[in-house]
Amino acid sequence: MELLTDAHFWVGVAFVVFLAVLVMAGVHKLAWKALGDAGDKVRAQLDEANRLREEAQQLLSGIKADREASEKLAAEMLANAREEAARLQVEAQEKLAEQIERRGQLAERRIATAEAQAAADVKAAAADLAAQMAEQVLTQRLTGAKSDPLIDAAIGQMAGKLQ
Repeated sequence: MELLTDAHFWVGVAFVVFLAVLVMAGVHKLAWKALGDAGDKVRAQLDEANRLREEAQQLLSGIKADREASEKLAAEMLANAREEAARLQVEAQEKLAEQIERRGQLAERRIATAEAQAAADVKAAAADLAAQMAEQVLTQRLTGAKSDPLIDAAIGQMAGKLQ
């Protein structure tokens, strides 16, 4: 009977009765339900986190692809610009060489024209001078002799023909 007076025994019995009351009241169902609901919330949060992570991975992949495409496009544009600049430089050099050649030819033509004009001017001046000298010589020779109107007319015509 010592058992009936032992405090530990009665605490144990009270604990068993308490558990039985809890089981009869359905507390264990509420506890399982609360744990299940909490697990469902955690599972839903994990699913949402996984979905967000996958979405972020897709966005990151898209951004990387866009960056690579942009870098490739920029490299192509730079290469095209360099090619265009080289082409324009060659074209400008060719045009400059053509222009220099045309101007040289024009200068040569002008020089040749000026030389021809100068030669013509010198010939004309020489012819004028020769005609004047011939007229003076003839005039001096004929001054002492009797002048004939036909000879005077011929001398006048001769000066005009020598030019």
